[in-house]
Amino acid sequence: MNLAILLCVFLLGLAAGVPVAITLGVASLAYLYVAGIPFVVIPQKMYAGIDVFVLLCIPGFILAGNLMNSGGITARIIRFAQALVGWMRGGLGMTNVASSMLFGGVSGTAVADAASIGGMMIPGMKKAGYPADFSAAVTAASSTVGPIIPPSVPMIIVGSLSGISVGKMFIAGAVPGVLLGIAMMITTYILAVRRGYPRQQWRGVGELGRSFMGAFWALAMTTLIVVGLLSGMATPTETAVVASVYAFLVGAFVYRDLPLRKVPKIIIDSAISSAAILVLIGTANVFGWILVSERIPQAIAGWVLSFTDNRIVVILLINLVLLFVGMFMETIAALIILFVPLLTLATSVGIDPLHFAVFAVLNLMIGLTTPPVGVCLFVCANIARLPLAPVVRAIMPFLLCNLTVLILVSYIPAISTWLPNLIAN
Repeated sequence: MNLAILLCVFLLGLAAGVPVAITLGVASLAYLYVAGIPFVVIPQKMYAGIDVFVLLCIPGFILAGNLMNSGGITARIIRFAQALVGWMRGGLGMTNVASSMLFGGVSGTAVADAASIGGMMIPGMKKAGYPADFSAAVTAASSTVGPIIPPSVPMIIVGSLSGISVGKMFIAGAVPGVLLGIAMMITTYILAVRRGYPRQQWRGVGELGRSFMGAFWALAMTTLIVVGLLSGMATPTETAVVASVYAFLVGAFVYRDLPLRKVPKIIIDSAISSAAILVLIGTANVFGWILVSERIPQAIAGWVLSFTDNRIVVILLINLVLLFVGMFMETIAALIILFVPLLTLATSVGIDPLHFAVFAVLNLMIGLTTPPVGVCLFVCANIARLPLAPVVRAIMPFLLCNLTVLILVSYIPAISTWLPNLIAN
């Protein structure tokens, strides 16, 4: 009965459009009231949920991404990507995907990618003769690459929940992220050839070299993060701080596109974004504690294993659950609520925790581009000044492409585990 009240309040809140953090808190409050548990549990569990050292990565990487974005990174990355692939059929669409792959290594979030890249690429693609719905669709689809390629805010969350090394998580996402980006570029090229989309003129090796040098300091940030983690010279949290300082120095003194007067506002905006994420983590931790106290993880694992212990079937069921949840729930909340129960199920049939973590994050990233609550879809449709329906239709080939990559990552563990194991050895 108590659990039914928890779930009913939670689902009603989602259906009413109440912010997820508030919905989780109210649902937990209702459960505690009916169960006769003191309300002091809420601040205790909220604090326990955010009192994790590795979560300090989040403000650091958000600040670093905002500083680099305000410091001229987006335009330079797009210019380099255009010089690299823009000369092919459908070149601006492929530039869009390549830019997301490069920018993802800085922002770590899909929505930031969609807003930053989309704000420049969608109007540019429309002006060059691409349909508005296709322009918005390719931007939304490619934005999912960002949280797979390091650094990644969802993977930081997973590391804090599971005890898996955040550094290993970052490295494990590199190959799937690149594979996802390449698959979307191939899809873009096929659609461009079939539909006769335009191509840009090849500007020569000189422009490629100049654009690379222009974007060099921006691209080096990802290298700085990865090398810092792999070398053991810095923890993920320390790496995030170094990345923020680096972003400030590059934006203000190398590119000189970051006026010092803007820095206080950037810091405040980053603090607000970080606080929103941490509040969500706190309320989700209360909700998750209730589920654990009700033995929901064990119940889910027992229910599934009662009719199958086949690893292939279990992976399929996990994927279906995460894809469905990702259509309705914000990524971080979904991870905090579902990751531990599903990890219990996954490990019970011999799935490597690192492998599971990567395809779980990839699942929920794809959810950001699926209706009815695909946040990246709404962002890109708004930039393109289109209703949601045509963008949803246009994104279907990219969803099929991304689901194909998801199947490969889910059933071929080496795609996720090969690189971390190679580096560890």
